[in-house]
Amino acid sequence: MDDHEDYVARWSRAHGDYDVAGSRPARLWLRVSHVLAAPLARRGVPPSWVTGVGGIGAVAIAGVAALGGRWALLAAGLVVVVALLDGVDGAVAELTGAATAWGRVLDQIVDRVGDVGMVTALWLLGAPGPVCAAAAVLTVLDESIRSSASAAGMAEIGVVTVAERPSRLVLGGVALAVAGIVPSVAGLVVTVAASLWALLALLATTQLVVNVRRRLRGRPRHPDDAAT
Repeated sequence: MDDHEDYVARWSRAHGDYDVAGSRPARLWLRVSHVLAAPLARRGVPPSWVTGVGGIGAVAIAGVAALGGRWALLAAGLVVVVALLDGVDGAVAELTGAATAWGRVLDQIVDRVGDVGMVTALWLLGAPGPVCAAAAVLTVLDESIRSSASAAGMAEIGVVTVAERPSRLVLGGVALAVAGIVPSVAGLVVTVAASLWALLALLATTQLVVNVRRRLRGRPRHPDDAAT
């Protein structure tokens, strides 16, 4: 069973040698994930089970928000749970040596379901449909750009945009919490949140395209071409 330092080192290698020491939020996130994951790892809980529970919670966010009123507060609580499980499943996988390529793909699928679930919840509570659609499409596009860049050979983590998943979780969670605490202003709050989400996602798209182009421009399409 890895200690915390070993876990952080393995996480960093799995994320393009990301400099964890230079990011206080990342250190805190990994500390919390390790503390929550260690008991599950000792009991042999498969990481895919943790991911699956997170997927159920991600789907439930929109369903609970659809009830309206103070149910939005419970939807915000689900956002927190999903966010925690998003880190715990990977930590369990690293601690037990059970990390697989499929597990990473499954984790990405659940993450996108969570993003769409939050945007849908904002729409159900009164945010304009076109704005929510733009936020969802741009978010999926951003993650697709990053995945495509990785498949093309960009091993490093690349640029950290203004609309990374932690930012989206905070934005969606806070908006749902305020909407649940003060239902009378729910429409305004979720409209502002959806608009800000869409704007940040658009800026992130620009950041990613510029950064990926700079890093991959001139590289051969296939690694074997470089040797040739």
